[in-house]
Amino acid sequence: MASEDTEKVDLSLQMLVRLRDVLVEPGAPMSLSNGQVQALSPIALAYIGDAVYELFVRGFFLTPPCRIQAYHEKVVSQVRAEQQSHHLSKITPYLTLDEQDILRKGRNASPRGPRRIDSQVYQQATSFETLIGYLYLTDPRRLTELFSHVDLTSSGSSSP
Repeated sequence: MASEDTEKVDLSLQMLVRLRDVLVEPGAPMSLSNGQVQALSPIALAYIGDAVYELFVRGFFLTPPCRIQAYHEKVVSQVRAEQQSHHLSKITPYLTLDEQDILRKGRNASPRGPRRIDSQVYQQATSFETLIGYLYLTDPRRLTELFSHVDLTSSGSSSP
């Protein structure tokens, strides 16, 4: 990864960490116990994971400055199910057995999804979001580590 891209990833990750620190300070509304996180459904984890991932991508594309439509197009190209599935294939070799179990739960909980997307791709994207949501709530350092393996400069194998 190029130096400029590494700096962009670092900036995006710093933004996420700061947001999480603000949200989960003791007594904050987002502060969940481990038991509460474990009780969440995989779809609920995917729901929060989707938001966290989009925020990570938005932070990455924040520099250099550009028009809002250009920001939007860059972000949309990365948050599509096809691209998330591609990113999942890139981080899979780095996952622990527990993380692989979270992926399985997310994949199995995934509904059919939109007709334009192959159901397997949609399930992989949902499992990716589930893992992100789980790690965001339980181990943000590990999430940061995995995000460092996500290359947002490539378009993967997806097509808009």
